[in-house]
Amino acid sequence: MPIFRPHRSYPAGAGRLGSTPTAITRRCLDSALACAASSFPNEFGGILRADPPGVISDLLLLPGTTSGRRHANFQLQMLPVDLGVAGTVHSHPSGALNPSEADLTLFRHWGRRHLILGRPFTAGSWRAYDGNGREVALAVVGTARAATPETQLPTYRPRTVHRGAPPLESDVE
Repeated sequence: MPIFRPHRSYPAGAGRLGSTPTAITRRCLDSALACAASSFPNEFGGILRADPPGVISDLLLLPGTTSGRRHANFQLQMLPVDLGVAGTVHSHPSGALNPSEADLTLFRHWGRRHLILGRPFTAGSWRAYDGNGREVALAVVGTARAATPETQLPTYRPRTVHRGAPPLESDVE
């Protein structure tokens, strides 16, 4: 009796599920940079997921992750069971893009690609590393979405509430 083995087809030239990523989408990178900027002056930490294979396309935020000015602690037991998980991303509020000893320990024990984001959290303030802590090239695919009137959120402007004085008893009949 033949064994049923589901098969997932991928575009020609795409890597296999679980392969080492060689690119990251602009949307995922922008999301990570925005999260790092919003958590400043504390560190930010997240998990990278590659789908389709070879391209990091998702940023996962794990429940229970704690962060402070000099640390971001992942609760790795909260990871989904998923072969697409490719590595980690975290920020260094100091702006230093070199991995610390704690970073190297994490890199060696877990994941294939790791990003370090630094101040000022712009498109050029990040570096990618492999599992041994060596800097690697990671291509950015896709373009930044330009804000158009349809996609731009309206600016909140509180309305002035004009309330007249309460009516006098002589005015009320």
